[in-house]
Amino acid sequence: MSPVASAGSSPVAEADWDAAVAAIRSVALDAEVQLICHVNPDGDALGSMLGFALGLRRLGFTRLRATFPGEFDVPEPYRALPGSELLVPEPGAYAAPALILIFDVAAESRLGGLADRLDGDAPVVVLDHHASFTGFGDVSLVDPAAAATSVVADELLTRLGVPLDAEIAECLYVALTTDTGSFKFVRSPSVHSLAARLIATGISPAEIARRTFDTRPFGAMKLAGEVLGRAVLEPSAAGGRGLVWTYATTADLERHGQRPYVLDALIDPVRGVAEADVAVVIKELTPGEWAVSLRSKGGADVSAVAAALGGGGHRLAAGFTGHGTPEDVIARIRPLLEA
Repeated sequence: MSPVASAGSSPVAEADWDAAVAAIRSVALDAEVQLICHVNPDGDALGSMLGFALGLRRLGFTRLRATFPGEFDVPEPYRALPGSELLVPEPGAYAAPALILIFDVAAESRLGGLADRLDGDAPVVVLDHHASFTGFGDVSLVDPAAAATSVVADELLTRLGVPLDAEIAECLYVALTTDTGSFKFVRSPSVHSLAARLIATGISPAEIARRTFDTRPFGAMKLAGEVLGRAVLEPSAAGGRGLVWTYATTADLERHGQRPYVLDALIDPVRGVAEADVAVVIKELTPGEWAVSLRSKGGADVSAVAAALGGGGHRLAAGFTGHGTPEDVIARIRPLLEA
């Protein structure tokens, strides 16, 4: 999730925009085009990728596949996105595509087993908005000021001359609203201007919000109560600004019959704790391995914490992969917050 401000004023160089357009237009319409987003994809990753894929389809491209590394588990709120029929499991990705487009990936490590596609002859165009972008691909359209990767995708579609329609708009709107926390972290009118342009195509923000944010299985509610009930508040941590944290295990998911995506929403109520500037949710991936989400209300730069631990993100929202026990993970975070 990004707390950044802009939907325009891109710092991407004109030469890079031109190179991206040229790379796409240099490929035959019947050539194999592979679109990839990051492991455990969220709304911005999937929405940006599928919205752009639909744009390529409007241009006449006929052999499009979209994928992400790891288990082929599309979170329930995003399964109805337009263009989802283009999604294939990792093994179904083109082995030697003519063009590769990568969405919302700040580091090659987030590509998992698909990183080897970057070693071929195909031009690689990267669309991203993370300040922690490590630098890869032949053309990098990376705008850390953008509210979501969908902002970058929309700009490139515009430069390609793709007319905006309701299906593309729905994908980009889901991406935009999920990565801005339903616009809670937006500081620029340009983001709302983009949202207005997307809504003008006829999409329903109310229906998208209901499906994306307000619909969860009963078991997910029970699970949330259990995980929130074990939260720990450390008022003196983070230089006296306060830290609140909790964790969820795969056993919790199994006990309540839930899939991992339901844990993504837990960071919001934890972040709302008045006595803490920093919130952390630690989610078990495999025994001893955890996906760690960090949020700050402004006092701490959690992207610096995440980067020091092998991850990345933004000042107010970041993440990394931790190891050991939840207590081990927090023990590594505490001194970095003090610093």
